[in-house]
Amino acid sequence: MHAIFVKNLTKKYGDYTAVDNLSFRVKKGEVFGLLGANGAGKSTTIECILGTRKMDSGEALILEMNPIKQRTKLFERVGVQFQEAKYQEQIKVEELCEMTAAVYKKPQSYEQLLTDFGIADKKKTLVKELSGGERQRLFIVLALIPNPEVVFLDELTTGLDARARRDVWNILTKLKKQGLSILLTSHFMDEVEALCDEILILKKGKTVFHGTVEEAKNQSGKAQFEDAYLWFTDEEDIDESI
Repeated sequence: MHAIFVKNLTKKYGDYTAVDNLSFRVKKGEVFGLLGANGAGKSTTIECILGTRKMDSGEALILEMNPIKQRTKLFERVGVQFQEAKYQEQIKVEELCEMTAAVYKKPQSYEQLLTDFGIADKKKTLVKELSGGERQRLFIVLALIPNPEVVFLDELTTGLDARARRDVWNILTKLKKQGLSILLTSHFMDEVEALCDEILILKKGKTVFHGTVEEAKNQSGKAQFEDAYLWFTDEEDIDESI
């Protein structure tokens, strides 16, 4: 059984095709990287897979379930973290975690997750008072509270310092070994190399590469993965942080 199955996914906005006939599969216990420049179609793809945005054609299944028709059953088993997530600002961290846990039948201990991600000392802090990095770690905790089988992580370590990023990588690697399937987006190529078993690079909604990091380097003729990524996306003159 595949954790995520996508076949011929297409999404248009008027005459503009945001995602063009996209197909891929994510195996159980695999970390899959969906890469591309801003506007390449990553967010639209994830929203269509989750059923929060209607695709024009194609098919998407998570754990062999339709995310629209079987939404309630499916989302007991799926975690989602978006970079631009909107949460109440005037609420304490522990209150937000408790509210999230209350929605699920078998949640993980949010106190343990807060400890794992280094923000246990922020339990009594209002969300609005967290730093960017602390907020980002909280969003990952919220995505993991459901004790999911599949998790979607959007730019998961943006705003984190080097040590915090490594800590997050180590936690996710451990969760992967326990069987968690992860679909992530990232602009950090070292992160992609460290975590991803397989990657797909989008350019203007179309697949320009699908395979492993090593295969991307071999196919592009580049020794460094960052150079390979830029070669596939024709972004050689664009700053890596964009």
